[in-house]
Amino acid sequence: MITSSQNAKLKLVRLLNGRPKDRRAENAFVAEGVRLVEDALAADWPIRFALFDETLSERGRRLVEKLKAKGYEVEEVAAPLMKPISETETPQGILAVLKLPADQLPLTNYQFILIPDQIRDPGNLGTLLRTAAAAGVEAALIPPETTDPFAPKVVRAGMGAHFRLPVVSMGWEEIRRVSESAKLMVVLADMGGVPCWQADLTRPLALIVGGEAEGASAPARELATEAISIPMPGGMESLNAGVAGSVLMFEVMRQRR
Repeated sequence: MITSSQNAKLKLVRLLNGRPKDRRAENAFVAEGVRLVEDALAADWPIRFALFDETLSERGRRLVEKLKAKGYEVEEVAAPLMKPISETETPQGILAVLKLPADQLPLTNYQFILIPDQIRDPGNLGTLLRTAAAAGVEAALIPPETTDPFAPKVVRAGMGAHFRLPVVSMGWEEIRRVSESAKLMVVLADMGGVPCWQADLTRPLALIVGGEAEGASAPARELATEAISIPMPGGMESLNAGVAGSVLMFEVMRQRR
């Protein structure tokens, strides 16, 4: 059992819960909670180690046994030491340190890609990724001005989406190359665009959803070939990025079905 706050594993978790550059340097991130660790295990995601404490539920203890059976390193932590490394208000007593995915998009004939541009709120980015996984999006390309998709709050809000679709950080030139090689129509969510129900979204496309405060960036607008909007007869000026992106992704799914 880990009983010292200076333990190397606890220090690593604290580091990974902090800055993006530390996650990149360690090539790792943290998934916290029974559901997320279950999802990582089910996806055969590379797990460096897992930590748990005595407050873990029966479901969590079954998960610990599955992790051990798979040969992963699992250690118990004294409960008073687990709470300080937790990023949740009500810790579930388990977390895992996972390997970051390669910053490379798997080669395939993409039909539907999400580009969350200048999304700085972790909850909104996590919501967009969760919806993307639910709506059949095949990959999420993360431009430079968007918050780190593997930050703890984004991973929690994604509810397992990170283990279901490629989430790849890349610059705008690389995003352009991916879009052009896959022959994607690049569609920008914009208040001045064509109403989404009138647009043809059945073609292979990349959907750009701009940030909460400033909207889409200049590189995003340069890349976009079309713009679509969400009609709002109720008179509201806008929706937040997570909601707007979710509406549009499911409209793409609806048209294709």
